[in-house]
Amino acid sequence: KIQLMASPSNDSTAPVSEFLLICFPNFQSWQHWLSLPLSLLFLLAMGANAILLITIYLEASLHQPLYYLLSLLSLLDIVLCLTVIPKVLAIFWFGLRSISFPACFLQMFIMNSFLPMESCTFMVMAFDRYVAICHPLRYPSIITNQFVAKASVFIVVRNALFTAPIPILTSLLHYCGKNVIENCICANLSVSRLSCDNFTLNRIYQFVAGWTLLGSDFILIFLSYTFILRAVLRFKAEGAAVKALSTCGSHLILILFFSTILLVVVLTNVARKKVPMDILILLNVLHHLIPPALNPIVYGVRTKEIKQGIQKLLQRGR
Repeated sequence: KIQLMASPSNDSTAPVSEFLLICFPNFQSWQHWLSLPLSLLFLLAMGANAILLITIYLEASLHQPLYYLLSLLSLLDIVLCLTVIPKVLAIFWFGLRSISFPACFLQMFIMNSFLPMESCTFMVMAFDRYVAICHPLRYPSIITNQFVAKASVFIVVRNALFTAPIPILTSLLHYCGKNVIENCICANLSVSRLSCDNFTLNRIYQFVAGWTLLGSDFILIFLSYTFILRAVLRFKAEGAAVKALSTCGSHLILILFFSTILLVVVLTNVARKKVPMDILILLNVLHHLIPPALNPIVYGVRTKEIKQGIQKLLQRGR
């Protein structure tokens, strides 16, 4: 059992200088068994995204706006994975539970900002598919490299600015006595509960900012595909509708992965009194690992151009 940093009777107001992350507080014996599949998924995510990025960089035929957006998604996945999983594995393997204040709040910022960055990237990709199918003649003039550059800046700046107050508000709270975070990661609410102050403002801001950013992205994605479906149903040529929708298949699968896991995490947190804490912690970890591992594989398997580019890359290595 991990002891609290200060006893409540004597030093309950002593300032806390670091936190202790306790993964699966009720079933710590799980950690050794979970470390193997998590390690394999982590290596898969890093390897698959690295191969995808190298392929897009080396293959001239993939130097197109859609694949640049896919590269941005891979970069976000890599940073998100590196922010969360190595620390989790260090806890599992070496018992390195301590995490400094700056490292904890930096991890919190990256987790809170990169999640809506990914949903925003999906939204821009949905707009790309909308223009490609509904306005094909105007596609080269609308979806340009300059458009991708501006969209990338918008994705990063919008979400960084809107989510930065979350770790800032949490860091300004006064922490005294308790320093044990019952989680594998520095989740905002897990950390805020340890403070001696009222964190209602923190909780409300995270709720409003999170649902505003993610909600607006998913509304625009839904609208894009509503217009796409309406346009496709008007196609007269035989097989044209199927061919048009097939170009959206990989994107829809990625959105399905992302939204399904996000929905499971949200619902289990809403029903946290009925769901064991260890299940919530595991879902939070997997949410930062499964989409990054599956995203490049889906595009690599379903996209002919990427598949050919990977084959050329492997032939170069021989």
